[in-house]
Amino acid sequence: MVEHEIKDGDLGDIEHLISMMAKLPGLGPRSARRMVLHLIRKRALVLSPLAEALGRVAETARECLNCGNIGTQDICGICRDNERANGEICVVEDVSDLWAMERAQVFKGKYHVLGGTLSALDAVGPDELRIPRLVDRVKSEAATEVILALNATIDGQTTAYYIADQLEGQVKLTSLAQGVPIGGELDYLDDGTITAALKARKEI
Repeated sequence: MVEHEIKDGDLGDIEHLISMMAKLPGLGPRSARRMVLHLIRKRALVLSPLAEALGRVAETARECLNCGNIGTQDICGICRDNERANGEICVVEDVSDLWAMERAQVFKGKYHVLGGTLSALDAVGPDELRIPRLVDRVKSEAATEVILALNATIDGQTTAYYIADQLEGQVKLTSLAQGVPIGGELDYLDDGTITAALKARKEI
């Protein structure tokens, strides 16, 4: 029995789509193949509308000139919302962190997306991030509090210390509490989290 040989171009576009999908976070080659096959089988229901949506987003998506959020206008809806001009600016590393904060629906101020963290190994300095822009915003928006909601990594904490040094004496600086998450069990927590939780304990 002679096996069918795939001619050049038979799967060219499909393989290219698979390779592009495999570059997405959380997807490897196998997951990308399964996803592409599903999209092809559901061409009318999923693939075509998805392609149209991707095309629209590619044309309209842009970074907010003020805070770095992703939206479809030069100034995002959060920055345009006067009801959120309460003097509080929450500093996050990435847009995904901003969206996570918004899902919680507890913060009613404005945001500032750094676009990463300081990293000597990767040659990422303050000018590669939006730290100078943050300093300008604190002054121009008369901010009363800057909340450093950065990840509890070495680079994240280094960035927080740098920002605190830049803004010292200009505004109230706070950071998110670190400790046991709601629903968390001690047996599943790492030593650093337990230590932080113990140090941040409060009277009840």
